[in-house]
Formats: sequence, C-alpha cells, structure tokens
Amino acid sequence: MNATMKSASLIVLAVLVLLGFSSIYVVDQREQVLVIRFGKINKVVKEPGLNFKLPLLDELVRIDKRILYFDTPNKAVQVIDGRRYLVDAITVFKVVDPVRFRERVGASLVRAKSRLEPRIEAALRAVYGRRTFDAALSKDREAMMGEIADMVRPEAQELGIRVVDVRIRRTDLLPEVLKDTYERMSAERFAEAADLRARGRARAAKITAEADRQKVEMIANAQKQAEMIRGEGDAERVKIFAEAFTKDRDFFAFWRSMKAYEDGLGKGMNMVIEPDSEFFRYFRNSTESPLSEQKRESSQ
Repeated sequence: MNATMKSASLIVLAVLVLLGFSSIYVVDQREQVLVIRFGKINKVVKEPGLNFKLPLLDELVRIDKRILYFDTPNKAVQVIDGRRYLVDAITVFKVVDPVRFRERVGASLVRAKSRLEPRIEAALRAVYGRRTFDAALSKDREAMMGEIADMVRPEAQELGIRVVDVRIRRTDLLPEVLKDTYERMSAERFAEAADLRARGRARAAKITAEADRQKVEMIANAQKQAEMIRGEGDAERVKIFAEAFTKDRDFFAFWRSMKAYEDGLGKGMNMVIEPDSEFFRYFRNSTESPLSEQKRESSQ
C-alpha cells in the first residue's frame, strides 16, 4: 500500500512539474508571440522576457518582428517606347500588426509573399510604363522605387505588414530585343563618330585655309618690303653714282667702261666690232683720257 501511494505521489509530482514547465515560455527580443486559446487570440506579447500560459489550453504562434525581405526576380516590364525589360526587385518589410497578420495570412510569410508579389509586379509595370529606359538608369530611379513602394503599401497594411522600402536591383533587356538594341546603339555611335569626323575635317579645312591666307599675306608683305628695300638700294646706288660722276668724271667713265668690259667680254661671247670703236677707247695709246679727247673733238 505504501509503495502504491509512493508511486502515485511521484507520478502526480512529475505531472505537476511537467505542467509547470509547459506553462512557462520565453519571448525572444527578435519575435512577438500570439497566445491562442480555443482558436482565438487571447494575448499578444511583444516585449521579450519570461511569460506564463495555461498548459494544454494555450497555443503559441511566434512571429518574427525583425525587418525582413523577399525577392521578386525576372519580372517583364514594358517602358514607354515599347521595349521590354527584365526587372529584379527586393521588398523590405516588417510585421507590425501580428493579429491582422494571423487573420489574413495565417501568420505565414510564404502566404504573405504570394499576396504581395502580384501587387509588386503590377506596380513595376505601371511605374516603368510611364518612363523611358534611360530614366530607370538615371536619378529618376530613386523616385521610381518610392512610387512602387507607395503603391504596394495599402495592400501590405491589410496584411498587418509595413513596407519599409522597395529596391530595384537589376534592369536588363529581354534576350529577343538585346540584339536589336545593341545594333541601334552601335549605329548611333557610328553616326556620332562620322559627325565628329566631318566636323573635324571642316575645322581642319578652315584652319588650313586661314594658314594659307596668312602665308600669302606674309609672302606679299615680305615681297613688298623687299621691293621697297631694293628700290631704296637702287636709289642710293644712283645717288652714289651721281656723286661719284660729279667728283671725277674721267674716273667714272673709266669705271663704267671697265664694268662694260667685264659684262661683255670673257664670257664666251663673240663680238664683231671695229678696233677704233668707241668701245675700245681705253685700249688706245694716248696720254689723254678718252673723255677729254671726246670733248676736244666735239669742240672742233
């Protein structure tokens, strides 16, 4: 009898210990807990720490309260010019209403993602459809992501979720239009290069023409100055000759004859002329200068 009572006491004690442990639960700082009793939400615990529940009656639903994200890959969108692209997006969110989150999607992140993805895809198509592809690669990209997030937030709030941000991670051309786009861009670059070369040739022709004009002007100015200097030299020579002639006419006549001999003789030239010609007057044996002799003859 005593052994039976002792065994029963141990069983009761074990059951009590088990019930005591099952009535205690810990809430982590990274989560929030719903206490479900008879299928209804009895309590929401958001603060971390040690808590108690009714064993066997209360059920715990743990919901992550950290900032989470999910990918929306390879969504086809069409921009305003008709071209189609593949877009990858990341949605950053947080569960802020655990009660509504359980009521709408059964506290399941997978079901929440399946509810939000169609809305995100529709928002991507709407935002890209109002812009060109270049806008998605420019400063408008930030505004586009903000518009997408604003369009998704009402749907997310119905699920107890707050959308923190939507990020566009990649924007690529579809394979079927990639080749056409490359050929178009290549043609544009070739046209731009041809235009640059044409403008360069026009600029070169202009510079060459200007250089040629300056060359002609410089040569003309140089020739003008040369002619002026040459004229001044000739004038100076004539002046010197005139002064020399007035100082000593006999010597000047002699010098002129010697110059004529130098220019006319000794250069392979044949001359037929009389020996007593005036040209050879300085070769005559006379003590009188030809000029004096010429004056004397003219006076007779």
